[in-house]
Amino acid sequence: MEQFGTLDGAAIKRFRIGNEQLTAHILNYGAIVQDLRLASVSHPLVLGFDRFDDYPIHSQSFGILAGRNANRIKDGHLPLGAEVWQLDRNENKVTHLHGGSLGTGSRVWDVVTHTDTSVHLHILCGHGEMGYPGNLAIDCKISINDPASLVFDISAVTDATTLCNLAHHSYFNLDGTASVGNHRLQINADHYLPVDKQGIPTGQIAPVAGTEFDFRAATKTLDASIGATIIDHNFCLHTKRQDLSLAASLSARIADDGSVAMDVYTTEPGLQFYDGNKLDVPVKGLDGRQYGPHAGLCLEPQRWPDSVHHPSFAGAILHPGEQYHQRSEYRLTTA
Repeated sequence: MEQFGTLDGAAIKRFRIGNEQLTAHILNYGAIVQDLRLASVSHPLVLGFDRFDDYPIHSQSFGILAGRNANRIKDGHLPLGAEVWQLDRNENKVTHLHGGSLGTGSRVWDVVTHTDTSVHLHILCGHGEMGYPGNLAIDCKISINDPASLVFDISAVTDATTLCNLAHHSYFNLDGTASVGNHRLQINADHYLPVDKQGIPTGQIAPVAGTEFDFRAATKTLDASIGATIIDHNFCLHTKRQDLSLAASLSARIADDGSVAMDVYTTEPGLQFYDGNKLDVPVKGLDGRQYGPHAGLCLEPQRWPDSVHHPSFAGAILHPGEQYHQRSEYRLTTA
């Protein structure tokens, strides 16, 4: 552990966890994965910054644990039972995104324990913060498991009915080049959620067959997809939480005789795929890299977005006496 910076007098700590194959650096700010490295690969596998001061100003949710409700809620409008709660409208002053301007990705977490291979973080989101009802207590354990997996075990409880939808938000780039266009992606989803101009689901659950959102049977090179269509959509893996299962596979060649691959396993019913089309970072990132459009992509296990307005969606409501739990694993290999 080392001090990485300060925020309003609070120490921002960076923890190194790992094994012989995979190493991650984790911040207690935002539960951020600041860096991720395979022993046999010279470049970072995620987007991030070498200086903490760049995170509050320039980060586009790099590596955060987004919450208390990841993704978007239309107009920040939250109806729960007989009451309606107005949430922080932090995206263009219209939509509510990733828990608001002071969501879990923008706050300092408490450190519970730290070992060579894991760090356990805790945060309490208070009643009324960002407009949400209920005190929501969240625990996030981030681990490196053999042989080379980045693992998230996340749990939460509340004292009043509220929303809880948490998602890891790293931007991955497996080949270290300026764009993820040469990556190949497969997503195990037959349906996706079309969105309007604000990125809000229309309510339709549409088949991917015959569309540019079909990433099913064979992995698809992203240079045929990115640019022509903005992809920031939920892919419908299931209609409710499941046992841990394969959601997506990502791969890229790093040399004439080498490649990096990543399988995403999760218990969550949805996977948000964002192709990084809006990236345009004015400062340099890890190892002096410049982050422009499509410099990285996100594969975010979560509940379906804006589900509070769509009863047929995989929902995110959490009641007192229940426990939210998510396990997601990013399993990396080289060949």
